[in-house]
Amino acid sequence: MSMNRRDFLKTTAAALAASAAGITIPEEAKAAANETQKDWQWDKAVCRFCGTGCGIMIATKDNKVVAVKGDPYSPVNRGINCIKGYFNAKIMYGADRLTQPLLRMNDKGEFDKNGKFRPVSWKRAFDEMERQFKKYYNELGPTGVAIFGSGQYTIQEGYAAVKLVKAGWRSNNIDPNARHCMASAVVGFYQTFGIDEPAGCYDDIELTDTVITWGANMAEMHPILWSRVSDAKLNNPDKYIVVNLSTYRNRCSNLADMEIIFRPNTDLAIMNYIAREIIHRNAVNWDFVNKHTIFATGHADIGYGLRDPKKAKALGYSEKEMQTIKKQDAKVVTEEEAIALSAIGKWKAGDVMEMKHNKGKAPFWHWEISFEDFKKAVEPYTLDYVAKVAKGDKNESLESFKTKLKKLADLYCDPNRKVVSFWTMGFNQHVRGSWINEIVYTVHLLLGKQAEPGNGAFSLTGQPSACGTAREVGTFAHRLPADLLVANPKHRKITEKLWKIPEGTINPKVGSHFLKIMRDMEEGKIKWVWVQVNNPWQNTANANHWLKTARTMDNFIVVSECYPGVSARVADLILPIAMIYEKWGAYGNAERRTQHWRQQVVAPGIAMPDLWTIAEFSKRFKLKEVWKEHKLPDGTVLPNVLDKAKEMGYSPDDTLFDVLFNREEYRKNFPWPDPIAKNPQTGKLHPNTEAAGDGREIIGSDGKPFKGYGFFIQKALWEEYRKFGLGHGHDLADFDTYHKVRGLRWPVVNGRETKWRFNVDYDPYARKFAKPGEKFAFYGPLLKTIKRGNLQGPIASKGKINLKNKAKIFFRPFMVHPEDPKYDKDGYNFWLCTGRVLEHWHTGTMTMRVPELYRAMPEALCYMNPEDAKALGLERFDLVVIESRRGKVKARVETRGRNKPPRGLVMVPWFDEKILINKVTLDATCPMSKETDYKKAAVKIYKA
Repeated sequence: MSMNRRDFLKTTAAALAASAAGITIPEEAKAAANETQKDWQWDKAVCRFCGTGCGIMIATKDNKVVAVKGDPYSPVNRGINCIKGYFNAKIMYGADRLTQPLLRMNDKGEFDKNGKFRPVSWKRAFDEMERQFKKYYNELGPTGVAIFGSGQYTIQEGYAAVKLVKAGWRSNNIDPNARHCMASAVVGFYQTFGIDEPAGCYDDIELTDTVITWGANMAEMHPILWSRVSDAKLNNPDKYIVVNLSTYRNRCSNLADMEIIFRPNTDLAIMNYIAREIIHRNAVNWDFVNKHTIFATGHADIGYGLRDPKKAKALGYSEKEMQTIKKQDAKVVTEEEAIALSAIGKWKAGDVMEMKHNKGKAPFWHWEISFEDFKKAVEPYTLDYVAKVAKGDKNESLESFKTKLKKLADLYCDPNRKVVSFWTMGFNQHVRGSWINEIVYTVHLLLGKQAEPGNGAFSLTGQPSACGTAREVGTFAHRLPADLLVANPKHRKITEKLWKIPEGTINPKVGSHFLKIMRDMEEGKIKWVWVQVNNPWQNTANANHWLKTARTMDNFIVVSECYPGVSARVADLILPIAMIYEKWGAYGNAERRTQHWRQQVVAPGIAMPDLWTIAEFSKRFKLKEVWKEHKLPDGTVLPNVLDKAKEMGYSPDDTLFDVLFNREEYRKNFPWPDPIAKNPQTGKLHPNTEAAGDGREIIGSDGKPFKGYGFFIQKALWEEYRKFGLGHGHDLADFDTYHKVRGLRWPVVNGRETKWRFNVDYDPYARKFAKPGEKFAFYGPLLKTIKRGNLQGPIASKGKINLKNKAKIFFRPFMVHPEDPKYDKDGYNFWLCTGRVLEHWHTGTMTMRVPELYRAMPEALCYMNPEDAKALGLERFDLVVIESRRGKVKARVETRGRNKPPRGLVMVPWFDEKILINKVTLDATCPMSKETDYKKAAVKIYKA
């Protein structure tokens, strides 16, 4: 057999593809493939990208990942990958990969915020980190430092970061970029069920009759799941119905039986219309509702998560910005809002709604109401009213839109039809994101179509471990592991006991959420920040303010990165970081499936894993520096716990590394090497940079050559972390088990995973808590004792109700977005919506460096309706300015692309740092979840 190298590789690739597809492979091709792969070592792993959690197979040779393919044994993707998934290897080998620390310095070798980046050793990097940290920590205390965390942390990295910040520094200022994508879903789960994460699983796709997507472009954002929806639809085209609800046409509409284009923010009105229809059609499942639910509501005057107007004015925000910001305190009620709010009886059209419940915990307050109150509340949401308010396509007739709404209600109300509602950022990135999450459950709970195979409301996760790390580990400013909360004294005690730290160590005050960290930096309240697995200066709305703060104010910014993205370039110190297959790790996906992988290769240069940087930096702190008394800005005093620490056997001169990461029981119980680290195919030991070093000359934090910690630190942290959930509905399996299976959906009890929570047929906790003869138990413990009242508010004389094992059916009203172009008088007459595209991941830091993905989508485009383009005198690919009250960028117009907006709306993806669209977006958030609404801002568009 004679063949050149090019043909050799092509034949090998073809053989691999044919094998995956189940096609017979010619002997010559098979021989070529075998020859190529003879020195390859294969192992299972997890895709680096979205929250789907696809299983992949990784091949390595000579310390390099040489091939990636879908894992045929993965129940998630069943052997196929999306276009990004196939390039998991190439993201690691960009030409400008960061391989050593870089510090801004002057010509004397001193740190200089205005200096140029110069290479330094790890010791020099940690020296400067320590010096700057302690300067600001001693000035401002625990609230003056922060970490921007991530939904892309491995579980062990996130857990280590939480321990360092909350147990070590006694701060709660750690918040992940998952705040940007899943926080509204979390609040919806907490408020409705008292526990986080979806009830169902991906099996629902094949078991349902109806898929309804609400602001979820699954075809591009979760393409593997959409392939399963497509397969189910094509196998049963008459019975299986797909409906796509969106503010613009996307690729999901290509498969959908019905497309509903609605005006931004009016999903609340549509959902209330469906609830009204359920009642009027006598479709309420009263047996389910009476046994398992109560009705509830809360305050409407909660603001929009904008900056405090007085602070914004004092900071010099422009008059244009203040036009929107002032609505945080008060707004004029529109005619359409007056109808939506009419049952509450407090506001009429033209009234000024003062936002009396826009601070602290007030937006979360809710109380039980009667069914009659609920019925009264949804009564104004008639078909005529909602169609008029919600129709999003100006070219569609009102009658056509009404017909679609009626068909949508038909699908939900049909007692013989199973329904799954999927959503992602369209619901979550929303000024009322928590409300819309709550009321999608309202519809499913009224019908009794929840927590059953093929029936349920299902929140899809954006990031690979937004569930497994950000949420379950608790890398949020208000959380601890396994749904524990820092503000709850019992939860703090549980955590302190498991972490073996003195009682009273953990700060009881909720820290600053993601956007508030930026705002606190602008106000000089936070001056030291560490960015991990994140790109906040590209991914945060109203970016001009934060970019200016980073480069012109008194602060020190550390960015751990693999490539020089926007955040790295505004940093003072850049730490080069190992990427996914250059370290051991675990992710948790959108269906509660936890999956682990082994380290496959060693990072280039002197790049090191995030876990190592956290552990090494912890060596720089003695207990006496952090566990002393601290007085917080609000007057709260964190007690000196050093005496208690001595009673536990600690010395004031012990380091945080000694107490948090180098414990005796870790070293004793989790030795390295470990049999689980042997490759199943070859029997060779996989590397473990943190445990044993990896042959490179790495100088550690102490200035000595790093030879490893001498124990299996990733396994030690896992086994400690999982103790939080055992017996509490968050049970996880042991470390070794995950390396033998393709993931398990928690709770994992007696070795068995749970597909459907709250259902006694599948969930051991439901069986434990359900009353005899009942099928469901919504056993989440949070927010289960609430006040009673009516639509106007809680009534003290009615007392409180305990909702053990019950869920809440919420009424939440439709309200107009604070920058709705319909009410704009200053020429900002377009809606701006942002989002992702199939080819790129988030800020493009990795995928823009993959040649094939870059060629497929080299720049972000401004997707526009052709009629709007014609009216503005624009041709396809003309350069335009997109301008808001906050900033402007230039982009090329696309009128024939995959995304087809209705008149009056444009869509611009956010992956392209050259078109930094977050300079334009509005930093309004859901007041409850603090998640930014990236989907709505008023803009002007004109030719550049």
